Amino acid sequence: MPFTPNAELDLAFDAKLIPQSVIDELPDDLHIRPLSSSDHSRGHIQVLQALTTVPDPGAQAWSDRFRLIQTASPQTYYPIVILDKQKDTIVATGTVFMERKFIRNLGDCGHIEDIAVDKNVQGKGLGKRIIQALTGISDASGAYKTILDCSEDNQPFYVKCGYKYAGVEMAKYNVPSSH
Repeated sequence: MPFTPNAELDLAFDAKLIPQSVIDELPDDLHIRPLSSSDHSRGHIQVLQALTTVPDPGAQAWSDRFRLIQTASPQTYYPIVILDKQKDTIVATGTVFMERKFIRNLGDCGHIEDIAVDKNVQGKGLGKRIIQALTGISDASGAYKTILDCSEDNQPFYVKCGYKYAGVEMAKYNVPSSH
C-alpha cells in the first residue's frame, strides 16, 4: 500500500498539534501523525500487541471506537502513530488524553497511555519520539502536568524522556462475570 498523505485521511485531531521539533527529528522514511479512521488496516492493533494482549475487535468495532474517541469530547483524546512510509504501516503509537479538573485553578492534566513500538523497530528512538510528541501536545493544550504509569523496568526509559518518579499507581481490575 503506498503512503497516504495526511490531507487524504480522516484524522483524530489536527496534525498541526504535533510539535515540529519531533517531526524534524524523524528519519525521512518515517512519518508521525494523528491516528486515522483507516489505521486498523495499517496495523494499529498489531503494534499495540507489543504492549499487552490485544484481541483484534475487527474493522467495524475498531472504527466505532475511533469515532467515539474522535467525537466524544473535543480537545480530549490525542492518539498518534508513527508510520513506515514505504509500507504505509504503523510502527509506533501512543495517546495522551486531557483530564479536566476542578483543582489547580480548573487546570488540565495530560495522561499518557498505551505507548507501543513494533518489536522489529524497538531501540531506534521511536518510543522517545512518541513521548516527546504527546508531551508537546499536552503542554500546548495548557496542561499543568503530564503523567504516565509504567512498570519499574520501564522507569529508566521515561527518566530519559524527562519524567521522574512521583508516586505509586494503584489499580482495581474488574473481573468479567461468567453468567
